[in-house]
Amino acid sequence: MIAVGASWGGLKALRAIAHGLPAHFPIPITFVQHRSKESGALRELLQDCTSLIVCEVEDKQPIMGGYIYLAPPDYHLLVDGDGFSLSVDEPVRFSRPSIDVFFESVADRFGTEAAGVVLTGANEDGAQGLRQIAACGGLAIVQDPRTAESPIMPRAALRAVPDARTLSLERMTSYLVSLAATEGETLPRRERRGGADEAHP
Repeated sequence: MIAVGASWGGLKALRAIAHGLPAHFPIPITFVQHRSKESGALRELLQDCTSLIVCEVEDKQPIMGGYIYLAPPDYHLLVDGDGFSLSVDEPVRFSRPSIDVFFESVADRFGTEAAGVVLTGANEDGAQGLRQIAACGGLAIVQDPRTAESPIMPRAALRAVPDARTLSLERMTSYLVSLAATEGETLPRRERRGGADEAHP
């Protein structure tokens, strides 16, 4: 599982990542973007720039490769076995969905097969969750704060995980694609018909 968290300025960053993923990308990838419950157009804005299917997660939905999953507004998103679950527990750091909540759930379920990505944002959500992913043997990846629309969130993530791999958006997507090439496919995949530099290596 690749878990991606974003807040302020996240739309541009998420679109850049989605655009760079090939149609055969086999690893499930989930975007958690802070947004209000009235913001219903995010899925369409992401679908416009990728050949993968973007879907807003429903409760008990199974996790499969070949999709970009999107945390729905006003719910915490968690991993439950081989599927997702949704929670209406209180907001964390004034956010629901919370990046920390999802990252911690991903760390517990996927361990060394997890990658956490913290992008632009104006608060510190995601830092503790990224630390948990790293502590469980997963990969910690952070957008270079110098390239972020708001550097607060990636800076907090780097304080929590100083040895996280730090990449510009341009380098990040190619790095995620390389993960798929080396790790292979570990979860079921849907049937298809028919597509700043590193600071801490």
